[in-house]
This record gives sequence, C-alpha cells and structure tokens, in this order.
Amino acid sequence: MVDYRVYGSQGPPVIIVHGGPGIAGYLAPVCRELSDCFRVFEPLQRMSEGEPLTVAQHVRDLHETVIHSCAQSRPALVGHSWGAMLVLAYAAAHPGIAQSLVLIGCGTFDAASREMFRGNVDRRMTPVQRAHLRRMSRTIRDPDVRMCAVGRLLESAYSYDLVPHRDETEYYDSRGHEESWADMMRLQSEGVYPAAFSQIGAPVLMLHGLHDPHPGSSIYEALAHVIPQIEYVPLQWCGHYPWHERHAGAEFYELLQQWLCWHRT
Repeated sequence: MVDYRVYGSQGPPVIIVHGGPGIAGYLAPVCRELSDCFRVFEPLQRMSEGEPLTVAQHVRDLHETVIHSCAQSRPALVGHSWGAMLVLAYAAAHPGIAQSLVLIGCGTFDAASREMFRGNVDRRMTPVQRAHLRRMSRTIRDPDVRMCAVGRLLESAYSYDLVPHRDETEYYDSRGHEESWADMMRLQSEGVYPAAFSQIGAPVLMLHGLHDPHPGSSIYEALAHVIPQIEYVPLQWCGHYPWHERHAGAEFYELLQQWLCWHRT
C-alpha cells in the first residue's frame, strides 16, 4: 500500500489526491485547512519502479487507501489536476464508494482542450522564462530535479496572483509522470475516458480558476456529457492553485468546505 498522511482526528473522512502525476505532498496546506472539521487522508502516489505505472495501478492503490482508512464510512474524494482525473477514474471503477467528488483544476479529456491548454501556457511565457527553459534542458541532468525546476519556473504562467508560499512537495518522479500520463492518453484515445465516467452516481463539484491555463469550460463540457450531475463553479482572479491565490483563496476554501459539509456521511 502507498504511504499516506493523516490530518485531524475526527469528522467525516476526506481523501485528498495530488496531481502531477509524480508530484507528491504539495496539497498539505489544503489538508491542514480541512482538518479542523474532517479527518483528512493524503495518499502519496507510488513512484515508478519496475513495470510502467498505469492508471489502473493508481486506482488500485487509491482503493487500498480507501479500504484501509475509511472502512466504516464513505469518503469524499478531492483531486487536483491529474488527481482530479484519477478520482474520476476511481469513482468509475468503484461506483457507490465515494460520498462526493471535488475536482480542482481538472486536467483535459480531449485533444482540443489540450491544444487550448498548451496555447495558453505558451502565450503567458516571457522571453526570460523561455531562455531559462532552454538552459535547463541543457544543464540539469537529473530528470526529477529538472521537473521540479521547470514547475517552479512556470508557476506564474499557471497562476493569477499568488501569495508567498513554501513548496511542500515530498518528491518529484519524472518517469512516473511520463508513464502515468502516457497511459491516460492511451485510455482517452481508446475511448475509455471520459465515457466510463457515466458510471459515477455521486455528486461532483468542479472548482476551476478562470485564469487556469487548463480550459475549464471546455473540460466541463466534455465531462457534463457523461456526468450530468456535475456542478461547475468558475473562480474569478484564480489560476491552477486556488489555495495560494491572493484574491480567490478564501472563496475557494469556503466553497470546498460548504460542499463537503453538505455531502458529508
């Protein structure tokens, strides 16, 4: 079973699923914020070793965490970015287990949305950032270190107006990132996702910053065809990391906590 961290000692269970893939631990601030009212579990997704990582393996790992930590009640699943995609895959594979789902800055499920995402990031990059990217590709040999450096360099392109904050990432796994994302792309190309999400009966909330380069309205449209109960709430003055946003952070936490309280076990 993968490692997971626990926050809080009482309240309904909430499982917080990080993105990347291959970037574990950065959602600690969200976990701490929720821990006053909920018992929060933060699984740290497995790193690549041996056989290539797959979506199915991540789903199995998440199910083990759910069974081990929430045997007596149905948890809410909260996923960010790739983690939002993973909780959808999990809820489709195990319908009836999740009390509710929250998708924060969800990733893409079609080629058109991915093209919009890439275009948004490209338009926001400055000449200085482009120069730094070229230099990193030549000078940083370790792929995990390079993944970290690129993520920090491009944080501003994904955001609106961030408050100063500490990166609490536990580890970067570039190989796991590539393997997991390649399998997600395979499943989408074969038509498995998002079609399989029609099995999800739980209520679903999509919180998405209007300044997130991932095109929220396009992603919502793709999901709404198969998840008719999904609710889409766009956040003004907000990018991909709403909990760090100066103008949207308070609203984000209020909406998240309200939803989890309304749909508690």
